[in-house]
Amino acid sequence: MTATQLVLYAALLLIVLVYARRFFLTRSVKRYSAVQLAERMKESAFVLLDVRTAREAGTGSIKGAINIPVQELPRRMEELKKYADREIICYCQTGSRSLFAAARLKKEGYTASHLEGGIAEWNFAQR
Repeated sequence: MTATQLVLYAALLLIVLVYARRFFLTRSVKRYSAVQLAERMKESAFVLLDVRTAREAGTGSIKGAINIPVQELPRRMEELKKYADREIICYCQTGSRSLFAAARLKKEGYTASHLEGGIAEWNFAQR
């Protein structure tokens, strides 16, 4: 085996490990459909967390949501401590960032879930 092949195999292994880690981290995150979230909104025992950028959130958000962009989440985690006794339902534009944010919150000890399809799916379901 040549050095080039070893480097290639190491790179492929690293890619596989990164995706496997992401899969296992997000596998345990509870997911809500837009319809399920609409039903859940009749209760008040949860918090909506919009993890889109402030600019994206400015185009419209779900009523009552808190906006903390996913890239700011690690340094703004303290702001969520007051919601430690409630489920935090994360959402973004399409659901990928919110899944990552919910996994991060779960790792920090929060009860967290995410809206599948994000606000795009929410807006579509609300028609």
